[in-house]
Amino acid sequence: MRLARALGLSVREVTTTRVSVEIAVPVAGVRPLTIGYASDFHAGPTTDPDVLHSAVSALLAAEPDVVLLGGDFVNFRPSEVDPLALELKRLAARHRCFAVLGNHDWLADPQYIVRRLEEQGIEVLTNRNARLDPPFDQVWICGLDDHWYGRPHADLTFAGAEGARIVLMHAPSGLLDIGEHRFDLALCGHTHGGQIALPGGRPVILPNGALSRQYPRGRFDLADGGTLIVSLGVGCALLPLRIHADAEVVVCTVTLRPAPPPARAI
Repeated sequence: MRLARALGLSVREVTTTRVSVEIAVPVAGVRPLTIGYASDFHAGPTTDPDVLHSAVSALLAAEPDVVLLGGDFVNFRPSEVDPLALELKRLAARHRCFAVLGNHDWLADPQYIVRRLEEQGIEVLTNRNARLDPPFDQVWICGLDDHWYGRPHADLTFAGAEGARIVLMHAPSGLLDIGEHRFDLALCGHTHGGQIALPGGRPVILPNGALSRQYPRGRFDLADGGTLIVSLGVGCALLPLRIHADAEVVVCTVTLRPAPPPARAI
């Protein structure tokens, strides 16, 4: 284990990355919203179950107002979601939880995975949105289907979301499906930060995706005013190791500032 750490390998540790963003809302006086986010669990032979347990524990420790889960719950077989769903039940028992599916979920059995997640109290948002409970009822979680194997439909995803829009999607390439639709914050994973990266975090190889190399990891403040956060994910795909791309959960503090009044016509 010491050698693994010296080489930059993630063994069982899960890093909690904290970020802060501001979103304008119509109503003043709302306290900050804390979002717990995790993606790319890849339950199965390449991911140590202790890592999954640690990721859930890290999210619980953050005491978020809402939990968002970004897909790729399994690696190969649909049944791999069963023990993971029981772990995730620990989150759903205390917090409202939303999820979308990833490409690995679609390749396994999306209906089975959705059923198992929803049995544990996790709401799967496939091209639809949900309004948060007061005092955050000016915020909508907008779940966009997977770019590669799903059927992403931005019009349905944002329909009726009249306030702050937080997009939950699997991969950075979901930005292509969003198109010109307005959003304030988008959270995704898929890239694993390369899973194997050079010192400093530059990915060696990235998974498929038109925008994977442009947005491999971290925070990106986009030209249209929205913010994109790309998580390194939790589990391992294909190879059971991570180099300079530790397993990660994200805790995002969203300051809800009052929107400026509309300009007066002269």
